[in-house]
Amino acid sequence: MNFRQHTVEALVADVKARRTSAEALARAALDNIEATRDSINAFCAVDADAAIAAAKAIDARIARGETVGALAGIPFGVKDLEDAKGYVTTFGSALHLSDAPAAADSVLVARLKAAGAVVVGKTNTPEFGYKGVTDNKPFGATKNPWHLGHSAGGSSGGSAAALAAGIVPLATGSDGGGSIRIPSAVCGMSGIKASQGRVPIGGPTPPGSGLLTVKGPMALRTRDIALALDAVCGDEPTDLFGLPTLDPGLRSALDGDVKPRRVVWSPTMGFAEVDREIAAICQAAIDRLAESGVEIVERNDIWTESPVMHWFQFWTAARARAQGDLRGTPQWEQIDDELKPQIEYGLEKVTGVSYARAIDACHTFAYALSRVLADVPLIVTPCTAGHTPKLGTAMGALNGTDVPGWVAFTFGINMTRNPAGTVRAGTTKAGLPVGLHIIGNQRDDATVLKAMCFIEELFGFGHDAPHGITA
Repeated sequence: MNFRQHTVEALVADVKARRTSAEALARAALDNIEATRDSINAFCAVDADAAIAAAKAIDARIARGETVGALAGIPFGVKDLEDAKGYVTTFGSALHLSDAPAAADSVLVARLKAAGAVVVGKTNTPEFGYKGVTDNKPFGATKNPWHLGHSAGGSSGGSAAALAAGIVPLATGSDGGGSIRIPSAVCGMSGIKASQGRVPIGGPTPPGSGLLTVKGPMALRTRDIALALDAVCGDEPTDLFGLPTLDPGLRSALDGDVKPRRVVWSPTMGFAEVDREIAAICQAAIDRLAESGVEIVERNDIWTESPVMHWFQFWTAARARAQGDLRGTPQWEQIDDELKPQIEYGLEKVTGVSYARAIDACHTFAYALSRVLADVPLIVTPCTAGHTPKLGTAMGALNGTDVPGWVAFTFGINMTRNPAGTVRAGTTKAGLPVGLHIIGNQRDDATVLKAMCFIEELFGFGHDAPHGITA
């Protein structure tokens, strides 16, 4: 079953009306995972028996006339950085392959299950989510359904590839520096990093990337993402940043007029170097927005410096906190060679003063955004500055050269906590998608989602990655 051909909303309606069953959807997803194991490698763990049992339980509730949730019968994958009961959370690391299975679900997974969704497996991620491509020592590389020689992005690359290939209709992601938006963009999907706290984290374990972490559902289409967001949003007493439930919900906000009246177009935000082809594709998309009647206000002076090194203070300090004590032990050699320098940077270079300055930078960057967004409710930039990396590389191509700044646009929005989404802008000559990055005011997730919907409808892109499920 090619889940690209079905919206989540339609599948839920079919399950509730008993035109299909949760069991049938779960079995289809499990078959898809097996069929694409070698070609895409999106999943790193599957429990078919548990998935079928959970799906049958949903069908039995429906047969008894019980009320089931807004995601009844929807099979979904869980990114392997968060807990799903009964699965080992490996974090994509050889260090954790022998850990005990999780005794409880994460808050996000628990809420999706409470809404009737069914876990079918864990999706692949780079070790501890440390980079914008998805590969690791235990499970290998996840391939892009648009071009199997390229990465699916990261760190939610397994989830994005599974969706873009039609393997499952729903998955979870997390975003500490672009990890939902980057793979969504390079896999040709819509995706959103909601306002921090909109989807609560909480629980007994602090977030892996500290102040930067946002979690959320992922799907191909904006309305399906909004439907899933409504099922998982709402305050959680153990989340420092938890936000109250929205009333009305985000999905209902997308039923009316979704066309934005004015947007700021910022080709570089004042600091980024952008590949020529990426820039041209995004500019052509902006020109189409203008032709549709959206007023375009161009500004390239939003930030006067790059946020990346400030972000790097947070990230490397978090890695030093989590794995720094392994340096000099046999376990150190099990860590990805490209991750070790980041841990060492956190141990040796990050100070209390530099960390405090990074916190100050969060305020400064957020203030600059607020000044722009006070006049125009959305800022649009490219989502990535460079091309999707080929398999085996950790970087993206910028004007023909591999550079780490290929994802420079996304980092700063984790620092400012604004909602930000991506939607497909076009496709490169090599056949790989390019995304537009849409940034909204603090806590105004609905306006971002509306703009994403409008661009989806205006451009009329299908979800037609050439490698994936075709049935």
